[in-house]
Amino acid sequence: MKVEVTSLPGVLLITPEVFGDARGCFFETWNRRRFAESGLDIDFVQDNVSCSRRGILRGLHFQNPHGQGKLVQALQGEVFDVAVDVRRGSPTFGSWFGCFLSEVNRQQLFIPAGFAHGFCVTSETALFCYKCTDFYHPSSEFSLRWDDPAIGIEWPVVAAELSVKDSAAANLADFPPDQLPVYR
Repeated sequence: MKVEVTSLPGVLLITPEVFGDARGCFFETWNRRRFAESGLDIDFVQDNVSCSRRGILRGLHFQNPHGQGKLVQALQGEVFDVAVDVRRGSPTFGSWFGCFLSEVNRQQLFIPAGFAHGFCVTSETALFCYKCTDFYHPSSEFSLRWDDPAIGIEWPVVAAELSVKDSAAANLADFPPDQLPVYR
């Protein structure tokens, strides 16, 4: 397993070791001991799966309180995955990191609590899964506008298809400070 530090401290790009032959391939998506040896001693409490088609954009979501760290990957298809630092007082507040996750590159992204997360589907369909460090708390969830000009995410879609909730999301500058997590 290869762990790469991204431009956002704590957001990590993980490439598993893949074993393959003419029959197919095998790789681990989670191994507590190997992740701990790489500095990711994490407890996950919930797994989620999302099935979407091309042009669907989900996010940018975060919870406060009850922040969720997430280990995300595309099992089928391809997505452009994004993390945005929304922690008040962080030196990288409002900065984003994005990468393509796919069934071909088999990479995973670890996004710690305190970051908003979202993805858009760039293949015909995608099967996207993620492990979470805290349970889903609807009363703690917020949506950050996917196309907030102050953040400037370079999404690989022109017109994204959004949920009603994500269509009504706020720009980062419009969030009351007490709704944002605090940098520690």
